[in-house]
Order: sequence, then structure tokens, then C-alpha cells
Amino acid sequence: MAPPAAAVEGGQAPQGRQQQQQAGFGLTGIIRMVVLWYFASKFFSPKKPTEPSALISNLFQKAQPLDMWLYLSEREKFNDFGGESSLVWHETNIPYAVWGPESTRTLTLKYHPSEPLKHNGSLYAHVFFAHSGYSPDPNDPEYQPQAAFGRTHSVVMYLPKTKADKKKSLLGSSPDSSEAQVTSKVADETEDDSKDDGPVEWVSYWKPNVTVNLVADFTQYVSWNSFNFFLNFGCPDLIIDPITGNYYPIVFFNEFWLLRDKLIPLNETVTELSLNLEVGPISMTKWQLFLQIDQSFQIHRNYGSMLEGEADELKRVFLEGNPYLLAITMVVSLLHSVFDFLAFKNDIQFWNKNKSMEGLSAKTVVVSFICQLIIFLYLLDNDTSWMILASSGIGCVIEFWKIGKAMRIEIDRTGRIPMLKLRDRESYVRNKTKEYDDIAMKYLSYVLFLLVAGFAVYSLMYERHRSWYSWILSSLTSCVYMFGFIMMCPQLFINYKLKSVAHLPWRQMTYKFLNTIIDDLFAFVIKMPTLHRLSVFRDDLIFLIYLYQRWIYPVDKKRVNEFGFGGEDDQVVDSAGTDAAKEEEKKTN
Repeated sequence: MAPPAAAVEGGQAPQGRQQQQQAGFGLTGIIRMVVLWYFASKFFSPKKPTEPSALISNLFQKAQPLDMWLYLSEREKFNDFGGESSLVWHETNIPYAVWGPESTRTLTLKYHPSEPLKHNGSLYAHVFFAHSGYSPDPNDPEYQPQAAFGRTHSVVMYLPKTKADKKKSLLGSSPDSSEAQVTSKVADETEDDSKDDGPVEWVSYWKPNVTVNLVADFTQYVSWNSFNFFLNFGCPDLIIDPITGNYYPIVFFNEFWLLRDKLIPLNETVTELSLNLEVGPISMTKWQLFLQIDQSFQIHRNYGSMLEGEADELKRVFLEGNPYLLAITMVVSLLHSVFDFLAFKNDIQFWNKNKSMEGLSAKTVVVSFICQLIIFLYLLDNDTSWMILASSGIGCVIEFWKIGKAMRIEIDRTGRIPMLKLRDRESYVRNKTKEYDDIAMKYLSYVLFLLVAGFAVYSLMYERHRSWYSWILSSLTSCVYMFGFIMMCPQLFINYKLKSVAHLPWRQMTYKFLNTIIDDLFAFVIKMPTLHRLSVFRDDLIFLIYLYQRWIYPVDKKRVNEFGFGGEDDQVVDSAGTDAAKEEEKKTN
């Protein structure tokens, strides 16, 4: 069994946004796989031939009563049918492929693990079904091969041991208690040990729930060669009777809703374990849907588009969430994606057609690029999935492109190493926009510097980090999330001094404001880090101030808009067009 990819824990604020984006991506992957399964079943499902002898079918009939035996054994191959200690559950007269109170049976028991099981041992659940009155034991004189079937399933799951936390106190000791110092010392030792490229250590986990489902499938398939497609596609453990060529009912151990945090680690301190057993029917459509969703999650994990554990978080939404709230959340998420796309589209259009920087803060564009670069480096340092890295990297490229639209980028080759130089555009320098921008950025930089320095010192003293580089990135990233709204204030100051807001990209800001309202809804109904929740409400305050400025400041016809044109230009064009029309009319007359 290949070890799954390790889930990397990043910072709280960036992790909240990653989860929100990946949750939407997981839903899209599920829908895509369901549609693919539907069309595959329509086009590739085997058709019934004309000769009945070429068909294979289910050996058991619908509503046929079955007896069930469930044994627990540390051996994978089981033949001790007479051992009463191994038999933990026995049920009789279970109707096959019938939904009702009699078809679903449950049992909860306590299991005392043996010493080998506590030390990475194995334990298997051997489930057998037979016609009522028949025995599943092959050594029984009345045993009928076509009347009994079974399957083996492991009750213990093996997962790679969680990697030791490499974080440590960079100052050597923290102002906390001696317990914190011991934790730091242990972290230092584990970091030294992790440098050795040793074998991966595996840990055994107990599955508290074992659900046995009998698939209700009575389809008549073509002979074995054509049926092999279905075998490889859906259930490689399907059992075929070698005498009749027909197939036994499919025994499916349903672990779709078994989340990883429900697993119980096995060690020498465990003395008693709870085991919840259930047996019941499952439709073929639901069974194939579970298989396809699990395969979709595995594909996303292999390609790096989904981290380990994110599939459990998505399942948890369906398990613990209110159905009505879940439906509203899916609709709102769709609207959020649409508004994000429209805001991005209008932002690109605005800066692509913008001809004047009058009334716009050029320094805010530069700072926005720096903040986006900090977040990208932080995600890169925490081994985030390539999908999130690609999205953040594209954002950095776009922010740098906006700098080229707001300022002039020149290459200085006078030194040994070529350097980039940013020069202000004439439309930005020739009016008071630059003066007001410098004043606002000057005082805000003082406030921001004090906040960043104070938070960095606090993080250095009371938090643990992997390295000095990691400390710098995490401190800057946290400040971007907590104090990023300060970077929006210079534009408010410029609007106040110029008494105009005609130069702003209002269409893009409207879509962003709608997304902020949606984020407010998510902040109440979705579990997220506190920093991300506060960042949502601080954006509301800034946008309300923008709306207030738009209301109190009248439209100035003399000022240019975002496309470099003013209201008087339109009047001149209109008057010129009217005069030309009059001259043309005179010539005609």
C-alpha cells in the first residue's frame, strides 16, 4: 500500500482560503465524475444477446433469505468455522436486496485487543453469507458451493506516522513555562532526527465502524470476456462461480463515510475498543457513485490538486451540515465564483484601457504586488498544492503587469547587476495626485511599520517557527491579512482631497463588494480562522466609506474617467458633430 501524501499545515489565515477554494474544486470534480459515469454506463454497458445461454446472472434471487456470520481473526485466511471465540455476530433470515426494517441489522460490541495487535498487528473481519439453513463451512457435509459466499476485510488501517513538528523557538527559550521549553527541546531533537533518511514508520489505526453492504444487482451480462470490462471498471473482487459461470452477490465494505479523525490509534495503552457493525442492502447506482467519487478524490491527490484530508472535510459538510444550509452555500459559492470572474475581467479591462493615473494611487499598486508576492512565498514555503500555487503565481504576474500600467518600468544597466527602476507617469506627477499619495503613504507607513514590528516581535517570542526565513514570511503574511486594509486608505485620502471619485473602476469594485457580502455570510456559517473572519468585516468598512464618498462627491465633468476621457470631451465631440451636420445640411440645400 502506497503511503498517501502528507497534509501540510500552513498558517491559519491562508489555510482558510485554501479550504474554501478546494472545497469548491472538490464539488466540481464529483459532478464531473458522476456525469462521466452516467455516459460510460450508457455507451459501454453490455447489451443483452439473443441467446440466453451466453448470459451470466446473479446466483441469488431478490428477497431470498440469507444467514450471515462475521468472524474476527488475526489471520487473513480463515477456516476456523467451529471456533466460538472468533464468531462475534450471527444473523438469520436477512432478505437479500430488499429495503426495510428486516434487511438492515446492527450490533455494537467491545473488543479487547491482543498484544500483537497493539504493536502494529493485523485483524480481519471475515463475513460469510449463505441460504437460510445452509452452512458456509466448506468442510460441512451439507455445504453447497453455489449457496454460500463471503469476503475478508481488514479492521485495521495502516497510515504513515505523522512527521515530527520541525518548528522550534528561534530564541532558544520562550517566556512560557518549563513545559514550553521541553516542547521546544523535543522539537529540536525531532528536527535533528528527521534529517536522517530512514524508512517510513507506519502506525496501525482501529476502524470503529464496519458496514457490510450487499449490492442489489440482478443484471444479466454477456459472457466473461465482455463482462471483464465491468469487472476491471467497478469491482475487481467480484466472485464468479466456476461451474455455472454466474456471479455471487457483491459484498461491499462501505467506508465512504469513515473519516480519518474517527480512527483510533493502536498502542500498548489501549485495553478496550468499540466496534459498530452494520449489514444492509445498497443499490447498484449508489455503490458505483461511491466508487467513482473515491476514484475522483484519488486522482486529485495524485495530481496534487487536493491535499490529504480535504476529501474528509468535504464529506463532513454533507454529514454534519444542514441540507438547506448546504444548498444555500452551494448557490452562494457559485455566485461568488461568478462575481470573482467578473471582478477579475473588469480589473484587467480597466488597467488595459486606462490612459491616465490622475486620481489613482500608484503606490497602492506597488504595495499590492508586494503583498501578493509575500503570500506566494509563504504558500511555497508551506508545500501547498500546485493548484493554489499556480493561482497565487498568476496573481503575482497580473499585479506586476498592473505596475507597468501605473508606472514606467526601466532597466538600469549602469551597475554590475541590472536593476529595475520605477518612474512615475506624467499624468500622475503633473497634478496633486502624487502629492496626496505621498502624504497618505507616509503616515500610513509609520502605522504599518509599528504594527508589523510589534506582531513580528510577539511571534518571535511566543510562537515556534522552522527557521528565521519562515518566521519572516509568516509574520509578513499575518500582517497582510490583519493590516492589509490600511493599503486601501491612500485611495480614500486622494478621493477626499480631490473631492472626486470619477477615476475609480466602479464596476470592478461593485463585484468585489458583492463578494464581500457573500464572505460575510460564509463568516457566520462556515468554520474559518479568526484572522480571515476579521479580514472580511474590515473590507466592509472600507467599501462603505467608498460608497459614502461616491454619494457626497458630485461628478466632475472636467476630470478624466478610467479611460482617459472627460465629460467636456463628450460635449466638444457632440457640438462638433452638430456643427458638421448643419454644414452638411446647408450644402445639400
